[in-house]
Amino acid sequence: MCRSTHEAINYMQPIRSGEDQMKRVIKPEGQFNIAIEEVPVPETGPGEVRIKAVRSLISRGSEIGARYTREHAVSPDIMGYSLAGVIDALGEGVDCWCVGDRVAALAPHAEYVVCPAVLSSPEQQPRLVALLPGIEFDAAPFWPLVSGAVAWVDIEEIEPNHTVVILGQGLVGSLMLQVAKHNGRGRIIAVDAVASRCALADELGADAVVNAAVENPISAVRKLTAGAGADIVVYAVGGPAGISVFDQGLDMLAVGGLLHLIGLYEDAPLPLSSGKIQRRKILGGYYGQGIGSGTAFRAMKLLQAGVIQTERMTTHRFAFAEAAQAFDLLYNNMGEALGVLLDWQQ
Repeated sequence: MCRSTHEAINYMQPIRSGEDQMKRVIKPEGQFNIAIEEVPVPETGPGEVRIKAVRSLISRGSEIGARYTREHAVSPDIMGYSLAGVIDALGEGVDCWCVGDRVAALAPHAEYVVCPAVLSSPEQQPRLVALLPGIEFDAAPFWPLVSGAVAWVDIEEIEPNHTVVILGQGLVGSLMLQVAKHNGRGRIIAVDAVASRCALADELGADAVVNAAVENPISAVRKLTAGAGADIVVYAVGGPAGISVFDQGLDMLAVGGLLHLIGLYEDAPLPLSSGKIQRRKILGGYYGQGIGSGTAFRAMKLLQAGVIQTERMTTHRFAFAEAAQAFDLLYNNMGEALGVLLDWQQ
């Protein structure tokens, strides 16, 4: 049965005859090299839908650390994974979507993208979800990262008496803070070295905030836990900074505690002291937990309810043609930029 989403019609401008080209973000060869490329608008195949983009979100983790800073060229298909827009074409056999439906998708930064219409199984990570009523296009691109935060918090099995330290208050750390607080379990301590991110963590409900640029974070966490250390330390600091402070996470951890590695470290080795990991656990990413359709729907419900405060996390909006400036800002001004959106309607 086709759903009606008439509120999306204002975003729908059909491709006119002769206008069969679109723009997309590319990362050619060369470090810090972002460009806009013009290519043919993709056609839908059987079982696919085409989406006309409205907004996309740049990820400072994978897109900056694992794409922007690299010398080699990157496939346009993996330049971005957080897009929201409107379905503008249906492939053969698609009867579960309508032209005009508002959606979020795991898709790159481009004016038009094509996605599978359905999943092969409920356990598979959805590439495409319908926006629930009330979710704006500025908030919708956060959906993939919110889904990740829901899955990561599930893995940690936080108990009411647990103390949880979240190292790093970028997009991932901030989202995990909000999901954990919503679940109502545990005492959450947020740690960052950027004053603006510490202030945001306080506004979002952290039980305690440690500014690592002002005080020793290990001593601060030990003091806040009466010397015992944290039951769970979430390591959401990526890139070179994450490597340099990796030992801090272990030093904050209580005996029997869990260190959960979320950040991306640009393929560099992490220092691992055998003495520090005795009687402690280290967990990597999604280990043992996928992002199925249930997790994805829970994430969308959190966005609809306003639990995830995307407007506070969004610091900048750029026209898509200014993508190079947006990437440069995220890389060079970490204290200023957090959530950076590309507007595909400008």
